[in-house]
Amino acid sequence: MSIYINTRVLHSHLTGVQRYVIELVERFGANPTLVAPRRTMQGANGHAWEQFILPLKVARNTLFSPSITGPLAVKRQVVAIHDVVPLDHPEWLNPKFAAWYGFLVPKLARRVAHVVTISEFSKSRILAHTRMDERQITVTPLAADAKFRPLPQDVIDESLGSLNLPTRHYILCVGSLEPRKNLARLLQAWRLIEKRIPDDVWLVLTGKQGNARVFAHDAGLNELPRRVHLTGHVLDEQLPALYAGALVFAYPSVYEGFGLPPLEAMACGVPVLTGNQTSLPEVVGDAGVTVDPYDVDALADGMVRLVEDGALRDQLRSKGLVRTKQFSWDETARRTWEILERVDRS
Repeated sequence: MSIYINTRVLHSHLTGVQRYVIELVERFGANPTLVAPRRTMQGANGHAWEQFILPLKVARNTLFSPSITGPLAVKRQVVAIHDVVPLDHPEWLNPKFAAWYGFLVPKLARRVAHVVTISEFSKSRILAHTRMDERQITVTPLAADAKFRPLPQDVIDESLGSLNLPTRHYILCVGSLEPRKNLARLLQAWRLIEKRIPDDVWLVLTGKQGNARVFAHDAGLNELPRRVHLTGHVLDEQLPALYAGALVFAYPSVYEGFGLPPLEAMACGVPVLTGNQTSLPEVVGDAGVTVDPYDVDALADGMVRLVEDGALRDQLRSKGLVRTKQFSWDETARRTWEILERVDRS
């Protein structure tokens, strides 16, 4: 037997799921066989390849599908289900996308040999929707890559020069520009505090617009307040400096399967403000300020508090650097590979 990895998702732009796949594949070494379409396939064509062509390529071997979907015809399969947004909040998504994932994910979870997920929160939601055997699901958390670390100011300045940031004093938010990231409320909170904090502090939003094939609505960025800067998509090699140069990292998301950006920010030595729901408390622990993400006043007060209180920022910076050491890509890859080997031997 051999272990195959479904890497179709790597044809898409880099997000948390793609980073997860890359980090694991690098650590698995030359043992598995990577399999993907010969050309980029999005939407229905990509799903058709996955359901009908991929099983023929895998044959009787073991398959790891690391990006939520996989072929129903392959039972000797481990699938990574990062979250169940299509089941919990289909209203956030394109109706066709939500309908397909709402059909596929529960059937796949019950059919495959094992499921891995990335937080206890996601595990609880998968079990709620699938009624699968709890013994068939394992939590393997994400981690921050070693490149995310505190950086000297001259390195930050050199890396960020091409981004044309309006200031070097900024509150940063990183993530796809999509509804669940809660950017509309973040901007409402910014309007409340913009005159209460120093004039040279800006809000910087970084991310690519959510794919219209996936998301039902825009992110609420039609009318930007003063002192808000959109960077658009930032190259992966620039992200560590963008994090490290931030005064505060704000991540008001209302739903996360894990929430990798807050962990990456903490690894860069940046104090974090996040929502207090879904998986984010698991990631941040007591190393960040957590507030109700639906409460605009709470978001506003959290940002003001972190901008004004240097002692609190220093405390959270130290706690965050310690917290990130509890998460390891090496450990996640080791545990995932153990599961794949066990399925392959069965």
